[in-house]
Formats: sequence, structure tokens, C-alpha cells
Amino acid sequence: MEKISALSGFVHSVKLGSFSAAAKHLGISQPAVSQQIRGLEDHLGTRLLNRTTRQLRLTEAGERYYAYARDILDRIAEADRSVQSDEAQMSGPLSIGLPLGFSESVLSDFLIRFKQNHPSILLDVSLSDIFVDVIQERLDLAIRMGEISDDRLIVRKLGTAQRCLIASPDYLDRRGRPQHPADLPDHDYLLYRNISTGDRVPFISTIGERLSVRIVPSMIVNNTATLRQAALAGLGITLANRWLIDPLLRSGELELVLPDWQYPPHPIHAVYPSNRFIPLKVRRFVDSLQTFFDHHGAFNNGLQVAHR
Repeated sequence: MEKISALSGFVHSVKLGSFSAAAKHLGISQPAVSQQIRGLEDHLGTRLLNRTTRQLRLTEAGERYYAYARDILDRIAEADRSVQSDEAQMSGPLSIGLPLGFSESVLSDFLIRFKQNHPSILLDVSLSDIFVDVIQERLDLAIRMGEISDDRLIVRKLGTAQRCLIASPDYLDRRGRPQHPADLPDHDYLLYRNISTGDRVPFISTIGERLSVRIVPSMIVNNTATLRQAALAGLGITLANRWLIDPLLRSGELELVLPDWQYPPHPIHAVYPSNRFIPLKVRRFVDSLQTFFDHHGAFNNGLQVAHR
């Protein structure tokens, strides 16, 4: 127990930036925290922290030790929660990584409702369209689009989303409506920077014909929400998740491009670190998200929208 207490003093000192802040958080004195860390350093025979009057800074050895110490404390907390009541388990921090362009327009309401239903959970949500390292960033789970090939992760497929090419009617009135994928290079294409296919656009015809067309982008952005706004502004053609833009198709603000050609399907997954116990709150979050997607038809083909 003394070793666990010392690890807790060390980890909280690093996280909170000072011995005094760690002491206040842990409900002990500042000298006690300082003594715990000196004891760790004496036992290990190496310095873990460089101390100045203004800040604590991890040494190289301290960086390595901190990662293990934090993981040990997390696992102890998870072990404690695993034998508690469901209500007790639905508490504490829950770190989630979500795609930015997907989340800001769709999942905000879901996150708010989940927090309202589980007020004791501290939701820590990171929004990014970049595939961050779930383990390195110490996320409890992340929602990923596309294929997953990381064997360090547990992968749960939530469904397959339909994607399509879109543009504003104004743009298409000015530049013409492509009749075949081969027409795309003559158009302004708004490209998502992190897409796996790069500057090639793959297609599947209604009879199963597959082809890939190289485009020259007129704009490259690493955020899908910005690309949707650019398309709405008449800047060109872009790829979008059908579910997200269905309201804009119905209102006539956007129009399908090459509706007789299909873009390859896009799987959506929940992923978790495979080396950690999966807490109840993680499982409940994913189950609730699956229900949300199913209820809103996220993985259906969506409404058929007439094209001009």
C-alpha cells in the first residue's frame, strides 16, 4: 500500500504540476508527497523529476516510469470498479476520441444526452480527423472510420456508412454535371487530406464495374466539415457521408454528383486498447452509440434524392 501511495503521489504531482497541488488533491501534506517521491528515487537509484521553484519536469527515466506508474494506478482503479455496483462503475473519467467532422454535426446531441444520463462520468472528448494513437494518447476508446489494421486494438464494427459525391446546384449549373467519372478531372475537386485513396476517386457502377479516376484537387483540407461548407459555397465537388448530408440534399442546398455510380462503403468501428480491462462505462457508451446510430438510420442507404 505504501508503494501504491507513493506512485499516486508521483503521478498526481506530474499531472497537476506541483507537490502542493498533488497533496491537496490526495488530502495529505506537501512534505509527505515530497518524501514519497524521494523514497521512490532512492529505491530506484535514479532521479525521476527535476525540480525548480516554478515547475516539475520529468527526467528521461521519469518519463518511462510515469507511463508505467499511471497505467498501474488506472488498472487498480478499474479492478476496484469491476466489483462495484453498476452505478459506482458508471463514474470517473471516460476518454474518447471522435472524428471532428463527424462529431460536430451529429454526435454533439448524443454526447450531451449520455452525460445527462450518467452525471458521475467525466467525459473527456478529443475531436480530431487525424488517426491518433489510442494507446499513446491513453484513450478509453475511439470511433474510427475505414479499415483497422492495428493488432493492439479490440475492434467492434458498428456498421457501414454510405458515401457519395456532392456539390451545390449553383456550382453544377456553372460548370456542368458530370455524366461519367472520367469527367471529374475537368472539375474543381475538394479533397480530404487524410483519405487513404489520395488523389484517386474509386467508383463502382450499378453493374459492378470498378474504376478509379485521378483528380487534381483545387482545395485540400484535413477537416470534412470544412469541405462540406466549401461545397455549399459552390467551390467544387467533394466526398461526404450520405447520412450527414441527407438534410442538405432534401433541402436542395446540395446535389448528388454521379448518382448512378457508387463510392465504396465505409466501415465505422469502435476501438479499444487490447491490453486493458474494458470498463462497464466504455461498453455502455458504445452500446448507447450503436443504438443512436441505428435509431437515426446512420447505416442505411438514406433517402433517395432526385437529381437534376
